Amino acid sequence: MRMGTHKIVGSVLTLLCCIAFAIPARAQASQSAPSNEPAQNSTGPNSSSSKPHDGAYVIGASDMLSINVWKEPDVSRIIPVRSDGKISLPLVGEVQASGKTPLQLEQEITTKLKTYISDPEVTVMVQDSKSQKFNVLGMVAKPGAYPLLSTTTVLDAIALAGGFRDFAKKKSMYVLRKDALGQTQRIPFNYKDVINGKNPEQNIQLQDDDTVVVP
Repeated sequence: MRMGTHKIVGSVLTLLCCIAFAIPARAQASQSAPSNEPAQNSTGPNSSSSKPHDGAYVIGASDMLSINVWKEPDVSRIIPVRSDGKISLPLVGEVQASGKTPLQLEQEITTKLKTYISDPEVTVMVQDSKSQKFNVLGMVAKPGAYPLLSTTTVLDAIALAGGFRDFAKKKSMYVLRKDALGQTQRIPFNYKDVINGKNPEQNIQLQDDDTVVVP
């Protein structure tokens, strides 16, 4: 009986020793094993994939621009576009901003800064749109002029104007737009058809100085 007990105790001790050696070895292997997680992207904060540009917007006089040059606070600033359509920046000098999109202006500033800064990262955003606007008139809650900053459709304009008032003729709406010759076009818009999926092409993107009329 005593020899049997000794054999059992010996077996237990042998098993414990095996476990004690196996645990550190397994832990070391798990630490040295390569991770399957993707590496973090180390690109700067102005990575072009994250820039919310509006390619349709064209900068005009009196617009307020936010210009940020990464790690260059002396160049970064919020600046208005002058009446001559230009802006002035340190190291860059005068730049024509009017008539360009934010991305185009950003690229021009970046090119000029390369003379003084290695790999400049520039972001140009429209802080306050004052050059382009559209109007909403008639039977809406808040008629008036609104800044045309982003891609705005007729439905967007109605929402910005607070929606319809009572007795608005939703089927007889129209948009007034001047063509290249200065003549006024009247573009029909049937609200009920559009929201029901009919004639979606009537929900046009508004242009500068368009007027949405709700009879």
